[in-house]
Parts: sequence; C-alpha cells; structure tokens
Amino acid sequence: MDLIQSIVGYEEELPVTNHHDIYSTIDPKEAFANQTYRGKVVLITGASRGIGQETAITYAKAGASVAIAGRSQETLDKTAAIIHAAVSGAQVLAVPTDVRDPKATEAAVQATLKRFGRLDVLIANAGVMGNFEQKMGDKGPDQWWNIFEVNVRGVYNTVRASLSALEKTNGRIVVISSNAAQLRVPHGSDYAISKHAVNRLVEFIALEYPKLTVFALHPGAIKTQLVEESGFAFPDDFPYDTPQLPAATMLHLTSGQVDWLNGKYLAATWDISEIERDWKEKVQAGSVLVNKLAIPK
Repeated sequence: MDLIQSIVGYEEELPVTNHHDIYSTIDPKEAFANQTYRGKVVLITGASRGIGQETAITYAKAGASVAIAGRSQETLDKTAAIIHAAVSGAQVLAVPTDVRDPKATEAAVQATLKRFGRLDVLIANAGVMGNFEQKMGDKGPDQWWNIFEVNVRGVYNTVRASLSALEKTNGRIVVISSNAAQLRVPHGSDYAISKHAVNRLVEFIALEYPKLTVFALHPGAIKTQLVEESGFAFPDDFPYDTPQLPAATMLHLTSGQVDWLNGKYLAATWDISEIERDWKEKVQAGSVLVNKLAIPK
C-alpha cells in the first residue's frame, strides 16, 4: 500500500464544493479596485516565498501596508521588490525574523509599529514540513521536535508578540494550519501533530482574547518548495491548488465578513458561500470546526 492510500481521515471534510483557484466569493478584484485595506497594517511571517509572498502581494494590492518577516534579508528584499513592481507606491517593511526566537518576533512587531504606527492583521504563515520518508522512530529526536519549534512555538511567539497591538485595533489573525491536522499520514506524525496543536491554539486565542478574531486555515495543496522538499509523493495528475487561492481567502477572512468563523478551522478550498448558506447556524450554535473527541452515538 502506498503512502496516499494509507492515509486515515479523508472523510473529515465539510460536504461543500472544493475549489483549486480563486472563485467568485473571495475574488479580490473589488478589494483591489476600492483599496479596502488602505490604512490597515498587515504583518506576514514566512513571506520570503510561496504562500506568504503571494499573500503579501495580495494585501498590498488591496491598499494595506505590509510588514514581511522571514529568516533571510536577501529573500525578503526580493519579495519587497516583487511587491513594489506589482503595486506602485506600496508601503513595505522587510524584517528578518526567526520565529523560533521570541525576542525576534517581538522585535518584528515593534519594528512594524515604529514604521506604521499600528497592527491590524497578523498572518502567521511561517512553517516547516519535515520529511515523509521515515517512521517517527527512525527520525532523530531533534529532527522530529524541530517541526514543533517552528510550527507551534513559532506561531505562539508571533501571536504573543502581536496581541497587545492587535487588541488596540480589534485585529484579526490567520494561522496557517493544514488538513494534515485531521489526517493521520504515515511518516508525518511530527508535522500532523504540530498542526493539530496549532488548531487548538487558535481556539484558545479566540477564548482568551474576545477583542480579536482568529482563524486556522488549511491553505490547500500547493506545490511549494516545502512540499517538494518533504518527499511526499503526490500522483503525477494531482490537482494542485494555486497560491492565489489561500491569499485571496485570507483577504476575505480578515475583511470582517465572516467573523462568525472566529476560532474555527477551515480550508481555503472550501466554498465559503456554501459554508455560510448550509452550516452557519450550526457553527454558531455548537462546537464545530474545532478539535474534539469523537464520541460514539
């Protein structure tokens, strides 16, 4: 049995239409045309490439000032140049940051506040995948735990450093999760458990900070460098999602139109209009789209 066939948990999905690219509900054209994020400040970690880079471009096109964080000044400068090329007059701050270091995340937030004076949106995108080629017992303990250092501690450090500033603006947070949080993927215990923990962290943020709105977002299956380096073998005909899909989804989530999803997990591939039409009442009435113990009925 190959790795794909041995995955457990595929059925843990909302029965809604799945999209692989931008669709009408989240289409950012109106936000771009009306500059709906003008005056807003967005901090994005893991912005040097892939999803983070595309997200920074998307918010800048909608008028936001963007602070981009990543480990390499060189790659951040390349992202900043791409943003400036796409958006004339874009306000961009590049802040080298290792999210594993709480002092570094605090410095990134303070640099953002010094430059722009406020913080409205945090996109906690920085993450790692590890490899899917070894069982947990065959991975070195430090190698296994490093996934948590970035995916859990890194998110916690980034959120913690941002809380005070975000409370002043009734801000919004998107934490990049994964459907692996629900799936049980052989050889992927480190990554999957880290994302499961992140989903619960999002629930606690919503519980403890009622002024904030926070989401855990599976960005879709995107052929990023991290995916290619992970050794996870997708079929040749696998329908990858575009990086524009999660970027546009995040722009929509932080617009204030779907705050009823506060504290919840969702996938960028799920049709948000169908979720609202068919599931909003259940989401608001009960503990759904969260981590919970399955009890037989």
